Amino acid sequence: MSNLAGKVIAISGAASGMGLATAHHLFSLGCALSLTDINKRPLDAAVAEITSSGGVDRVFSTVTDVRSSAAVDAWIAGTVEKFGRLDGAANLAGVVGKNIGEHDVSQLSDEEWAFLIDVNLTGVFYALRAQIRAMEKAGVEKGSIVTVASTAGIEGNAANANYSAAKHGVVGLTRSAAKEVGRKGIRVNAIAPGIISTPMVNTLSEKMTRGIEGIMERQALGRKAEPGEVARLIAFLLSEDSSFITGAVHVIDGGQVC
Repeated sequence: MSNLAGKVIAISGAASGMGLATAHHLFSLGCALSLTDINKRPLDAAVAEITSSGGVDRVFSTVTDVRSSAAVDAWIAGTVEKFGRLDGAANLAGVVGKNIGEHDVSQLSDEEWAFLIDVNLTGVFYALRAQIRAMEKAGVEKGSIVTVASTAGIEGNAANANYSAAKHGVVGLTRSAAKEVGRKGIRVNAIAPGIISTPMVNTLSEKMTRGIEGIMERQALGRKAEPGEVARLIAFLLSEDSSFITGAVHVIDGGQVC
């Protein structure tokens, strides 16, 4: 994937987990990075870690709450101001919520529903919209955007309706956007991770942890994925190696839903 060298890539959720792993991998491939996260201290630490051997000029970072369209627009505008254009993006910011695996639809509060939809779906919409606008304005001929859905976005999950609904929405949003911008040279794909060894997953409640263990019992490979494995898929989708792939959902789940 040497064709990624010099590309300007924006990554949300960049301070930890899949976002941090993706930032490390793309930086190693020669990309210029625009990194954002809602948490400043971990984001600053991530930037320091990524640039520990040099290349600080290839990284722009800013704190963003993806629930704010103005904040997302400012992030992408800052990216273009810094690097002159935007070639690709990986929209990885997301949350599972503190009550995942505990509340059925009849028990979900308005607040629980709204929080996950706002971050996991509306936040992706804000980012996708800003990124497409930036690419169109700059006349980027080969743009690529990756969104993060989930296996919960392609199958139902009990006591997980808000998360699952948001991730199903990401799939629909991704496919619709791909239809709209394909003739403009912009590809849009989603990834659907299964159980990934990230800080977010590793700090889930005991009840949800038991649920994950049950999922892994029926999974073909019988283990969690490492964030770096997801990062390599994202890099492939951002590169010209995937030049005829768009509007697709790429499951990376170790054989969970096969």
